[in-house]
Amino acid sequence: MKAPPTGEILAQVQKRYDQYLADLETLVNVDCGTFVADGVNRVADFMQRRFEDAGWKVERIPHAPDPDGDVGQLGDCVVASLAPSTVDREPTGRRILLVGHMDTVFPDGTAAVRPFRIEGSRAYGPGVSDMKGGLLAGFYAVSVLQWLGFDDAGSIVYVCNPDEEIGSPFSGPVILDKAKSADACFVLEGARENGDIVSARKGVTDLRIAVHGRAAHAGVEPERGRSATLQAAHTTLALHGLNGRWPGVTVNVGVIQGGTRPNVVAERCDLRVDVRATTAEGFRRVQEELERIASTIVVPETRIDMNATAGFPPMEKTEGTAKLVEKAKALASEIGFELNDAATGGASDANPVAGLGVPVLDGLGPVGGADHAPGEWVDLDSVVPRIALLAGLIASSP
Repeated sequence: MKAPPTGEILAQVQKRYDQYLADLETLVNVDCGTFVADGVNRVADFMQRRFEDAGWKVERIPHAPDPDGDVGQLGDCVVASLAPSTVDREPTGRRILLVGHMDTVFPDGTAAVRPFRIEGSRAYGPGVSDMKGGLLAGFYAVSVLQWLGFDDAGSIVYVCNPDEEIGSPFSGPVILDKAKSADACFVLEGARENGDIVSARKGVTDLRIAVHGRAAHAGVEPERGRSATLQAAHTTLALHGLNGRWPGVTVNVGVIQGGTRPNVVAERCDLRVDVRATTAEGFRRVQEELERIASTIVVPETRIDMNATAGFPPMEKTEGTAKLVEKAKALASEIGFELNDAATGGASDANPVAGLGVPVLDGLGPVGGADHAPGEWVDLDSVVPRIALLAGLIASSP
């Protein structure tokens, strides 16, 4: 069966709204910060049951922490797949990858302090927008297509990952492996507060810079010391001097830690640096300057070590992504609302998928805001039209 009419999709999503809302309340009231592994696995259990009851094949991948690493135990990664049920013909639709994360940024106990609640047309609670609303939206969009008999997708794979809020160090390779065979990817972060979906994101690199000097008594023999904090100050100024040099490139020294006591010439100073760029070319150019700065010594006999600890490539708006945007706008018009796309400075799981050349749209969950904050909310009036939009995109022909 080809893509069902938009009106039929919308009607079936509306019929499932009450169940969606009940599921959303259940998930929001589960504490599942990234390092609350038991809570993340409770969400994983919930999603696995939903998938299996709907006929999906589910793979559960447990996390094995590196004893020498700085990341502790994480929750499991859930990979659900749905192959076409048609046996007498080959499906002609695209192979779709859906990505949604199960973790939040909130510590254990948050849900008890401010549980799920509804005020007017908004729902509130930890993770309601980022991204439990979108996590459920992916499942419900496919469920509607299943009920309507749509079976023309080449395949649908849904990765529910447990560690997006720390950069997906565990699940990232799983997502990339599934993305290699995908024709399109839809990431289910919440839509922007103004309703925009996301077609481009900055790439980001997290740098750790260690400046090594020589300790000495600051009052008795300061000349024997080599101040790491002084060198770090020069390095910080040089790093911030890169801002504005190229369009879309930002550099921020967010953390400086150095020295031990006021009367000791600092032997070491550490910098944590956030570097972002909108294009791969921008990243290349800023990287060249970062290496130059790291090799520029102002305080004699000090030394600088620079390491990239995490990062995402830019999600650029390619021709393939632009076509998905136009399809999304057309579907939104049929559903009854106006849709625009936007670029944003934050990274997500969409970035590395886009880096493979796969067309990607992000922000396809319900409209929400105040992510990571006590007032996090989702617009309940947006739930039905946004799930219908997602279902339409999944069912669209190449």
